[in-house]
Amino acid sequence: MGIDRRKFIKASGLAALGLAGLAPVKLFGTEDSTQAVSDSVSSRKEIGKPLEGKRWAMVIDINKCLREENCTACVTACHTAHNIPHFDNSKDEIKWIWKETFHNAFPEQEHEHLKDHLLEKQLPLLCNHCDNPPCVKVCPTEATWKRERDGIVMMDWHRCIGCRYCMAACPYGSRSFNWRDPRPFIDRINPDFPTRTRGVVEKCTLCEERLRIGQLPACVEACKAHAMVFGDLEDPDSEVRALLRENFTIRRKPSLGTHPEIYYIV
Repeated sequence: MGIDRRKFIKASGLAALGLAGLAPVKLFGTEDSTQAVSDSVSSRKEIGKPLEGKRWAMVIDINKCLREENCTACVTACHTAHNIPHFDNSKDEIKWIWKETFHNAFPEQEHEHLKDHLLEKQLPLLCNHCDNPPCVKVCPTEATWKRERDGIVMMDWHRCIGCRYCMAACPYGSRSFNWRDPRPFIDRINPDFPTRTRGVVEKCTLCEERLRIGQLPACVEACKAHAMVFGDLEDPDSEVRALLRENFTIRRKPSLGTHPEIYYIV
């Protein structure tokens, strides 16, 4: 009545091979996860040649930005791409790019004769990817570091121990701490980008994951007013260099010696 042992092993092996040939999401996933994986594969088909630069920077034209009244396209694009949670209180808020008034963003640049339309208008702010980043110097685990090849100030969320020294050192308020598990508060998870956990710091990384596949930062691509320009400061023929030559620009708190790489045309 028993099955031959050799036949049994052969049949089991064929069954295992059959299961292995099935897509994992068909076996273990939901319909939503199947679609997410499908979307992920589709996005990978669009991989292009990596964007290369020796010193990435961004120029933001404030006048162009203000023409789009109450626009938050750059914020939405960034936060959607990077799985930023949405909390209802400022204490738990996580932000990679956000809007702030000129008064708060540029306290050293304000004076009584400043253009009236600038004073209370909301301007886009993000990590300045400083050439001399104080956050890097204080991190005890090297969870944040400046990339030598292009100057981006990076984050390794697995190394972060949540000491928040980098938050204390950053003079721009560009870092956020996860007081709570952020994942239940993400509207729709992007499968192409990792989610974070409670107890770690996070911030803008200039969309380095997009640069690797030949795409511009999400905020730059989404800007309706075309007010955000991204490029290599070391390339004299780049658009950012042309804008800096032709326009007067300011940076946030330049007296601190951090040398921010985000410039604003005023």
